[in-house]
Amino acid sequence: MSKRDYYEVLGVRRNAADQELKSAYRKLALQHHPDRNPGDKQSEEKFKEINEAYAVLSNPENRARYDRYGHAGIGSSASSGAWGAPDFGGFEDILGDLFSDIFGGGRTSRRGGPQRGPDLRYDLEITLEQAAAGYKTQINIPRLENCQTCKGSGAAPGTSPTTCSVCGGVGQVRFQQGFFSVSRTCHQCRGTGRMITSYCKTCNGQGRIEKDNHIEIKIPAGVDTGARLRLAGEGEAGANGGSHGDLYVVIHVKEHELFERQGNNLYVNVPVTFSQAALGAEIKVPTLDGEDMLTIPEGTQTGSIFRVKGKGIVSLQGQGRGDLFVVTTIVTPTRLTREQKRLLEQFSVIEEKQNAGTARRFGNKVKDIFG
Repeated sequence: MSKRDYYEVLGVRRNAADQELKSAYRKLALQHHPDRNPGDKQSEEKFKEINEAYAVLSNPENRARYDRYGHAGIGSSASSGAWGAPDFGGFEDILGDLFSDIFGGGRTSRRGGPQRGPDLRYDLEITLEQAAAGYKTQINIPRLENCQTCKGSGAAPGTSPTTCSVCGGVGQVRFQQGFFSVSRTCHQCRGTGRMITSYCKTCNGQGRIEKDNHIEIKIPAGVDTGARLRLAGEGEAGANGGSHGDLYVVIHVKEHELFERQGNNLYVNVPVTFSQAALGAEIKVPTLDGEDMLTIPEGTQTGSIFRVKGKGIVSLQGQGRGDLFVVTTIVTPTRLTREQKRLLEQFSVIEEKQNAGTARRFGNKVKDIFG
């Protein structure tokens, strides 16, 4: 089942301010918190969905990526907790500092270790010819990579981060009182679980730096719009020296000026003259492999469809190739020579004599209908 839009989940506009996001999250999280709805699986799933949406949209970097790429831009990281989603029992962003003044502090599970990096999305536009034959190209992806100077730790060479003394490396502190289970982001380490006394000068303590990544990709023959290619490990590096996410290349095939694609079959409109249609002829038709010859029978009408076998798109699964369907359109001449007019006038006289009986029968039917 596809995920709902995060803005829809929180019930806010796409340009909602941070405070509006927070207020919407507080209201919904209070309403659906499991401690207030024991045994209610629907509220439990709703609470997870709300937490996931707020975890992404409350982070400016993650929100910008989501606005640009949608769910594909964040991959599975949001639901797995790599985006800093509030833990399942958490009220840390709902009730704020109130409970820290009332209840004693505690600790939750450790969350400060390496995290898998976010997935990335790249939209690639190709021609129909490239989609049919397969295509190799190089793309440039700006992404965050682990700093080589500090190996992703954020600490200056020769030093290393230390465990936060307040949260014990968890990144959060938890408070218990009755049925409430309240967690708050650690104020000392700001949720990282680590303290750095001497920052790496290359990455300014971030552990990651942005670099351009040049990747050669191979598009298989037969792809169509919407196809996705997954390149494992080509996404962004994770925090705290974590592994890279994946890159998803989404294919968009441009419309062709001649051919219309339907699955693995192609359709093309070909003009034919009146004499070719009436007498039958061998005509040239375009294909993706060049021109081919097609024989049309006498009496061909506008809209007649002829199949040229094996001239469509190769199957992406390698099971043969589609066909080309030629749709004829009879072209009426707009400028005639005197000789052409004379011959057509003679033809018209003969045609009228042949169709006289048909015209009379049609006229009688009209009279019967309308009186």
